[in-house]
Amino acid sequence: MAERSLRVLETNTTFIGKLTNSITKLLIPTRVGINGLLILTKRNNILKAFENYIDENNNDETNKKEILLKKYEDMYGLYLEAIDKYVMDSIYKKVKNDTATAFEKNALSEYYNVTHLKETQYLEYKYRKQKYLLELDYQSLLDGNKEKTLNRYKKFYAVKMESLYKGILKNYSIRLADNAGGEERKNQIYENIFATLEEYIVEILPIKMEIDSESSYKEIIEDYDKFNTFLAGKLDSRDIIEKKLVLLGISRKLFTHSLPLIVAEQCYIKLLKDTRNLIITAKTNKKKNSAYQMLITLIEDYNIKLLSTKIYWDKPQEREAYKKFWQEYKNIEALKDNEPEKYEKQKEILFIKNDLNAVSQNSEKYSEIIKFYKQELVELGVMKNLKNSCKTIKEKYTKKKEVA
Repeated sequence: MAERSLRVLETNTTFIGKLTNSITKLLIPTRVGINGLLILTKRNNILKAFENYIDENNNDETNKKEILLKKYEDMYGLYLEAIDKYVMDSIYKKVKNDTATAFEKNALSEYYNVTHLKETQYLEYKYRKQKYLLELDYQSLLDGNKEKTLNRYKKFYAVKMESLYKGILKNYSIRLADNAGGEERKNQIYENIFATLEEYIVEILPIKMEIDSESSYKEIIEDYDKFNTFLAGKLDSRDIIEKKLVLLGISRKLFTHSLPLIVAEQCYIKLLKDTRNLIITAKTNKKKNSAYQMLITLIEDYNIKLLSTKIYWDKPQEREAYKKFWQEYKNIEALKDNEPEKYEKQKEILFIKNDLNAVSQNSEKYSEIIKFYKQELVELGVMKNLKNSCKTIKEKYTKKKEVA
């Protein structure tokens, strides 16, 4: 799709300029009608091509898959071009002439945000440009109350959008492996990953769940319901971390290849760092205790749900250390049914001791959380506070006589 400049020129205040502007306003409805008809035609073409391809793809006995796939891809390109032309010829002109609705102004603003990526992150731009155009047409169908077309469109929309989100997440995963740019750049990528996951779960997953069978999502339904509780009301720092933890849990089921284990592991480590920092900076005991409980949950999820599935370890000693941790955890788990209180206490001790060993590798950076962990272990009866004591010894010095 050819790109064209979106630079808005100042309105000419001369008589000719005003006259031209007035004529342009009169012509806008015509352009909208033409572009709308073009989109309608291309939309029908892409839906037909999509349905033919899906039907053929489910039939193992036919040899038409490649031909239908090629036609589907060609129709898809023409369809996106039609929507792009609508943005350029209609929305842009209406915004320029101050006749646009709030929705159209916002649409053009979003268009700017997407095209801004082209020079710096072309791969992300490619995915987000398609995503933006599809969202624009989907919203127009919702606003138009075209139920029959909408029901037909949803199947195509859900499949294509899922593919685009996977592409965006995979791109972030690749960029996260690149060490250039420092900590600040990586933190931004982490935030982008969580924002993309949340956007997918809010905007696309409900459509997928509506179309597909309920059994397809039985593994994530509990986490999905829990995530929905975070959508109402204002969230504090602790709630935001918990929401991200739930997002990671869902991603392990939906985006295994786009967000591989090594990237999910880095996301968990980032959340652990954020939670440790939250404990240290908490200004009340209530907030500190709440953050501490969040940390215990995070450590459990990280070690039990993620590291237990890890096959390849960079360092053999880390693998051996985890095997030892896992055996201790399994021994403690035997207490779960008969001695639940003891089970919770022993589990907490194991988790804190394990994380204490991890942060002690960089004791200068994590001195505050190390101090906090040790105090917690004292309260749990694992460590003792030893009072500092010293004794001053007065030494006597004898001056040696010099011998002539």
